[in-house]
Amino acid sequence: MTWWASVLVGIAAAVVGLLPWIVSGMRLPLQNLAAGGAAVQPIVLLPFSQYELITIIGLLVTGSAVGGITARAVHARLPRGGATLLFAGVFAVQLIAVIQTTVAVRGVLEARPESVLYLATMIADAVLAILLGALVFFLVALAPRAGALVGLSMAAITTGYWLGTLLLPSGGVLMQPELALGISSVLRWVPPVLVGAAIAWTGVNTIGRILAVLFSLVVLWIAPALTTAVFNAFGNQVLLHEPATVIQYGITVFFSAATMPELVLPWIVVALVVAAVGLLIGWMLRARAASAAPAAPEPPA
Repeated sequence: MTWWASVLVGIAAAVVGLLPWIVSGMRLPLQNLAAGGAAVQPIVLLPFSQYELITIIGLLVTGSAVGGITARAVHARLPRGGATLLFAGVFAVQLIAVIQTTVAVRGVLEARPESVLYLATMIADAVLAILLGALVFFLVALAPRAGALVGLSMAAITTGYWLGTLLLPSGGVLMQPELALGISSVLRWVPPVLVGAAIAWTGVNTIGRILAVLFSLVVLWIAPALTTAVFNAFGNQVLLHEPATVIQYGITVFFSAATMPELVLPWIVVALVVAAVGLLIGWMLRARAASAAPAAPEPPA
């Protein structure tokens, strides 16, 4: 694979990450701080809105994860430094998306201090997502299996957000409530199933891999609480005018949600069950292959 082909693959991975937003029409969500309250909805590459902070992370990190998985799968065919070239393609698309959206949103907002704080929050969220995506990319693409599991476990969470944006545009309000509820119920279990599958692929036969499994379970414990905290804190228009209150409220919600067994335990249990089944299947396949292998010939007497 040539260097420019590696960059193109990275660009394609980033576009896959943005796909749910692309197919939704890419219209900027209505802004509470829009000048004159006008319902201006320009075309933007990212859904900047206090209600879409998690969505932005899902789009950007998933794109990086797709690039990392691709780089690992075709590692033998990449040129020297090919993984870095591939990431350069991902990063270029994501950086352009942040800049284009920032310029468009800035032109829509009122000239007031709250608008500056709001736009800074959106940019910070997108930059954090890009940095997290870079970590996921290089862990998945280049690290040993234990490190790859760390990256895959984080990517599993964002993949759930990505699928939710793809299958439930605008939160599912545009489809029948029963259908939206059914899809949402199924999507809820995507992250733990993916984490369990990643654990089965990694294995648990070294100390490093066992530590990576523990990390992945911690991710499954923290992610629902963190999502709940961000949604409740930043989704409240009143709290947006008081940044300190937003942070304090988010911390309170996080610790409250993180100590709710009904929110935390189901994901961990599902991941462990999927991992156990996957490890058992892998062991059975290896045992069958070993038994089917021809025996070594005995030396002559």
